[in-house]
Amino acid sequence: MSETKHSPGTKVKDLRTKGGLAAYRELTVGRVSFGAFLKSELLTSLLGTMPGACGLFLRSKLYPCLLGSCGKGVLFGRNITLRHPSKIHLGDGVIIDDNAVIDAKGENNDGIRLDAQVFIGRGTIVYCKGGSVHLESGVNVSSRCTLFSSNALTIGRGTVIGAYSYLLSGGEYDYQDPTPFAEQNGMQTRGPLLVGANCWIGTRVTVLDAACIGEHCVIGAGSVVNRPLIAHTLAAGVPARILKRIDPAAPEQKEPS
Repeated sequence: MSETKHSPGTKVKDLRTKGGLAAYRELTVGRVSFGAFLKSELLTSLLGTMPGACGLFLRSKLYPCLLGSCGKGVLFGRNITLRHPSKIHLGDGVIIDDNAVIDAKGENNDGIRLDAQVFIGRGTIVYCKGGSVHLESGVNVSSRCTLFSSNALTIGRGTVIGAYSYLLSGGEYDYQDPTPFAEQNGMQTRGPLLVGANCWIGTRVTVLDAACIGEHCVIGAGSVVNRPLIAHTLAAGVPARILKRIDPAAPEQKEPS
């Protein structure tokens, strides 16, 4: 599939040409009113690290006013980062654990949508660079994962992602371009990344750009998925290879006593 480029998000080299406050404002909340910027700063400064049940309660009541939309019963952990919050949309019962980062930066992108009952583990980063991220209902992302999109990243309902995994849609550089890598936008992409419903992605798995995974797949720990995988399969290795087919309709086999 041929590579395509998408419109850039906020770039560090662009921010350097602006004043300190203007650059910080665009990096954290985007091009919104000064009032919206001030509200975000006040709430996150006062409540961001507040411990215990009091902090959890106040964040659950006040953080939703920063977001594009927010359902009922959403819980925000301590010291989380919400960047470009007007493009973050959360469904009912979403939980974002301590030290997570949800960053929807970009100029014309759809941002980040977490459907009902999604769980984002401690220290996990979900971020855009002009792309979009959609986690369907019941997705569970464990601790210290990174989900990145400069195109479109979709995780199907009920999928579990093990700790320290890395999924990216886009984020590639053109090694044939004489422009130094640090000066490229790093947003080359071969296409969207779709992980189907009810998948189990093991610990420290890397899923590369456009390496779509069908529904009800299991990916072994430490694998690197660099090409699409068909549904109902178990795969593992570097690169990941299909080891067996999974038949969800097959009866469970019990070990002999």
